[in-house]
Amino acid sequence: MIEEKTIQGRSLVFNMIFVFINLLGVAFMTMGFHDNFEEQSSLFKFLGIILLIGSIGGLIIFKGRFIMSSVSRVLVGGLFIVSGLVKANDPIGFAYKLEEYFEDGALAFRIKEWFSAPEFSLEFFMEHALLLSVVICIAEIILGVLVILGGKIKLVSTSMMLMMVFFTFLTWHTSNCDSSIRFLDRDTYQIDDPIGQIKIKEAEGNKDLTIVEETMTFVVIDEMKQPQCVDDCGCFGDAMKGSVGRSLTPKESFWKDIILVYLIGWIFFSMRIIAPNSHKENKVYIAAAILVLVFFSWVFGWYFPVLFGVISLLGSLWVVRVGGKYFGNYYGSALFITVLCSIMVAYVLMYLPMKDYRSYSEGSNLSEKMNDGIAGVYESLLVYKNKKTGETIEYSSTSIEYTSSKIWEDTDWEYSSMVQKAIISTKIPSITEQFNPFISVSDISEYELAMEAVTIAVDTSKLKGLTLKDLNYKTEIHIPIVEYNVTDYDLESYSIVDTIEMTDPAFSELSIRKTIIEVDKIVLVSSKDLFEGDWRYLDRLKKIYKTCQEKKIPFAVMCNATREQIVEFREKHKFYVPIFVNDETELKAISRSNPSLIVIEKGIVKAKYPFRLTPTKKQFIKEHL
Repeated sequence: MIEEKTIQGRSLVFNMIFVFINLLGVAFMTMGFHDNFEEQSSLFKFLGIILLIGSIGGLIIFKGRFIMSSVSRVLVGGLFIVSGLVKANDPIGFAYKLEEYFEDGALAFRIKEWFSAPEFSLEFFMEHALLLSVVICIAEIILGVLVILGGKIKLVSTSMMLMMVFFTFLTWHTSNCDSSIRFLDRDTYQIDDPIGQIKIKEAEGNKDLTIVEETMTFVVIDEMKQPQCVDDCGCFGDAMKGSVGRSLTPKESFWKDIILVYLIGWIFFSMRIIAPNSHKENKVYIAAAILVLVFFSWVFGWYFPVLFGVISLLGSLWVVRVGGKYFGNYYGSALFITVLCSIMVAYVLMYLPMKDYRSYSEGSNLSEKMNDGIAGVYESLLVYKNKKTGETIEYSSTSIEYTSSKIWEDTDWEYSSMVQKAIISTKIPSITEQFNPFISVSDISEYELAMEAVTIAVDTSKLKGLTLKDLNYKTEIHIPIVEYNVTDYDLESYSIVDTIEMTDPAFSELSIRKTIIEVDKIVLVSSKDLFEGDWRYLDRLKKIYKTCQEKKIPFAVMCNATREQIVEFREKHKFYVPIFVNDETELKAISRSNPSLIVIEKGIVKAKYPFRLTPTKKQFIKEHL
């Protein structure tokens, strides 16, 4: 048993070889289940199984459990630190992702199905999503640091295993979610709730709705619904999308978690032989962990995790040494890391993420982000199935291979189905049409007309028209002159009253999306909710707006509000600026601060200020004018 606790086991060389083969086996197994290696899938799976079985057997024979668990500790610990940090860098964004999972048709529908519990819901967690986001991020970092140092390894490895089992279930759910199926959901409404009243009426003629119970105060309704499938688990926040160009697919996230469960398994089943690192071991483990941190930081294009990781590791050891009776232990280390993380989280919540991975970060070219999508190319394949063996073959209907095979003449084979295979997968632009600040033409006020782009758009939409009097109903109508013809508007029923200038009826909305990316400079205020925003520095914004007017620089507010709310906001704050409406989800992506000031020059984001850092007029002129 003593021999097993040493890093070398029975043979350091052989155990190192077995560790390498083991990790190689994990890689081959993952590739075997990846869509990009579909043609070599069987080969990679076979190699993966052989290498895993052989290396695990070798590690057992040569007592290499300790070295394998040590490698796992460094890999898992480094990834946990970086993963926790990229989410802690944007806890609001991670909270939005948690809210998606807590919605009734998302994760909860599995429980409803499996346990026949239609009333089950996770929606009560939604109001605590931000708190949960922060707790999860900090917990990841603490576990990552302690597993590297070997502190409280039984508690840490058990916590890691439980956490990863839950997240593996989460990513399994995400990768296997089918939005076409239906599940039974049960909701309770107050009898005076307008939605409840609508549901009661719908239940009369809709078989998907059933009234379970109705009293004087409430009504219980069963309804067949479709799941809300989350297409991105949010495992690394927006970090991979902003650095690599895309997030992990649900299937990739699932396999990432399986790998982590496997590595944590080595730690978990070795907890009895893992003790806190000695002084010499700490040098080795910390040096190896830094290399892992550097690698993942390189992947995410952000090297702050290296600095934070070093401070956390060394600081934790320092607390153990000088913490005294109460804090001179690994609980004290956990407290130290919690304080360190809390300072970082407080900073990003008060201002903006330290590293902005989203498409609207400083330096982003909005025009490029709007046009970086790729149109997918797909091929239709005919699937034939062997009646005897069940084997299937796919053919392109236009290929020579298909026509020469004459498989349709072979009685052993029958046509099964047609499938589409992606030759080039579709890539959605980084900035979609959801970024579209607009205003209904009927809502355009003198404040929007103060923008030159709005005035030009309104003027160019003018048409020559006619005022016609309906002789039967004694009313007047206005039509474009090009649409006038005697057949539709005969002289017995209509008379021409006057020629007028009118707005093109097809011109119903005005968008400033194009203006934003084409003008030399534009200043925008983004607010996901006008009445929840912190407008303590509104006087600064008013002065900046006045300065922009003097310099003939477009200035506008983007928000998610009704026209009535916009009018109320203007009057309440005496802030008479052009205000346009945009999708709330996109406003959340544009900035986590509510409100925030954004300066864009020729389509490039030059600056983004959270409300707490709203510049004074003097600072704004110095920086941008």
